[in-house]
Amino acid sequence: MIMELRKLKLKEQYRSDRDDIISEFLIPCLNNCIQYDRTVEFVTLRGLTTLSLGFHNATPNARIRIITGHQFGISDLNMMVKLFSRNNNRLNFNPEIIRDLKLEQIKRLILDGNLMFKIAIPSSEEINGSFSEKMGIFRDANGDTVAFSGTSSIMLARQSNNFESIDVFTSWNDKTRIETKIDDFEKLWTNQTNAVKVYDFDYAEEHNLLKYSSDWAISI
Repeated sequence: MIMELRKLKLKEQYRSDRDDIISEFLIPCLNNCIQYDRTVEFVTLRGLTTLSLGFHNATPNARIRIITGHQFGISDLNMMVKLFSRNNNRLNFNPEIIRDLKLEQIKRLILDGNLMFKIAIPSSEEINGSFSEKMGIFRDANGDTVAFSGTSSIMLARQSNNFESIDVFTSWNDKTRIETKIDDFEKLWTNQTNAVKVYDFDYAEEHNLLKYSSDWAISI
């Protein structure tokens, strides 16, 4: 069955007070695309696992590329280092390190090149805080594209208590905007964006660029 984004009945905007963003937008797009690119302020291991496994169960061999800020929850970062770092020897990954079957599946996606992860850090004195761009791009086998702006959640999580809205653009109705979104993402991915430096996860980890979020200290 050919997956086609163009056949979806998409709205120009989805908003928490009147729409179920997950079931009406995210899942249909994921089920009809072969690649999902995402920029987001932060990533949790739970969100990454839910997104990756749900996506690949519906779309085998699909590819996910994620660009995120450099702050993580303490347990999330410790596990992500084990998952993504080359220092853990990707070809001879010890299954005892990750006992959870879902995490072993995540490691397989990484090894197969279907899940890629980069870190973005502002490099200008005029920008305070962390990287926080919120953008997503879906692409299907026919060359059609759907993009959206908004929401800080990688999975647009059902359990989120945030009131959110997203604006949606399609290649068949807004070609120029789609081209801009794709160009913005590709420039980020290849580290060609002014005021932001984008690093491979390995490089960021090896050079101590990854940080624990201050949230864990507050809870203690």
